[in-house]
Amino acid sequence: MILDKILLQIPVATPDTTAANKIKEATNVVTAQVDSLASQLHPDSIAAMTPAKIVDKFKYLDVGSLVTSLSSQIISLGLRILAAILIFYIGKFIINKIYSVARAIMVRKGFERSLISFLLSFIKITLLFLLIITVIGVLGIETSSFIAIFASAGVAIGMAMSGTLQNFAGGVLILLLKPYKVGDYIEFGELKGTVREIQIFNTVINTYNNDRIVIPNGGLATGSLKNFSAEPYHRVEWRVGISYGDDVDMARKVALDILTADERIVHTDADVKEAEQPEETHEQPQQDGKEAWWKRLFHWHRKRVEQWNETQEAHLAALIPKPNYTPTVNVESLDDSQVTLIVRAWTEIANYWNVLYDVNEQIYKQYPQHGIRFPFPQMDVHMNS
Repeated sequence: MILDKILLQIPVATPDTTAANKIKEATNVVTAQVDSLASQLHPDSIAAMTPAKIVDKFKYLDVGSLVTSLSSQIISLGLRILAAILIFYIGKFIINKIYSVARAIMVRKGFERSLISFLLSFIKITLLFLLIITVIGVLGIETSSFIAIFASAGVAIGMAMSGTLQNFAGGVLILLLKPYKVGDYIEFGELKGTVREIQIFNTVINTYNNDRIVIPNGGLATGSLKNFSAEPYHRVEWRVGISYGDDVDMARKVALDILTADERIVHTDADVKEAEQPEETHEQPQQDGKEAWWKRLFHWHRKRVEQWNETQEAHLAALIPKPNYTPTVNVESLDDSQVTLIVRAWTEIANYWNVLYDVNEQIYKQYPQHGIRFPFPQMDVHMNS
């Protein structure tokens, strides 16, 4: 339809006009119609900008407003860049301070070295990521796309490494809660050994045969384990069988004499209390001058907190039953072929195995010297004549 309108406006050639004039007039009409159509369809496109219109635009161009607009945009961009640089360096300074304070707190609290390095790295990476996102936002760049990309990557990595992440979380819990530490003798299922190293994903133990066993931390954090080194003292038990008719009192006396002669065995509760009692340090109060009121208030609050903690610890200690550290010898059972005595004594965990084996040997040597026999499995058969 537009082409029909253009053709209708082209003048028809007559004998009075030359062919060149008619062609020129037709060209001008077509150019005018094309310019009108381009301005209607794409008013801001390059097709609408003919040389004549470009000249007209520059003829009415306000150079002052253009310079003002460019200057304001340049100043705004420069201020954003300066603000981003300032925020980056201030944020980096704060991150370093947080890093130093966190490291000092962890060292003072006695965290494991591997846990300290891991937590410090995690804290620093997280804070740097937040700082970079903040700087990007100050520059005017949309940050939602970056966050979405990192979130999607985290979900994908988490799904691909679910088992590894479980061991990782277990390692963090072990290092935080400390159910065992390096040097402890633990038992996990059928695995027994001394903890050699606590890693983020695994725990390495050494058996008494010097076999190295690597256990994933996921099972250790969620399962049941036995820590033989958690307490400073451990009870040792011996089960000794004597023949029917032997003197039980004599057997008890000989066993107690063996235990009394061994200095590694705890004989009374007082020995344990002296061994477990921490050394008291008496600090002389400083009297260089009168303390400030806020210091006195803080010290008063700290004393109240310490008194409350001591009261709670004493209350909990009263609720926990205390073991009897005195060595004992009792008749445990009357079996088919023997009378079984159970001998109990307490010793430090470092002396456990040596005490167990040495007392075994002494009982075997001294019982026969006092007329106490070790019975063999036997059966009495009665025959009718």
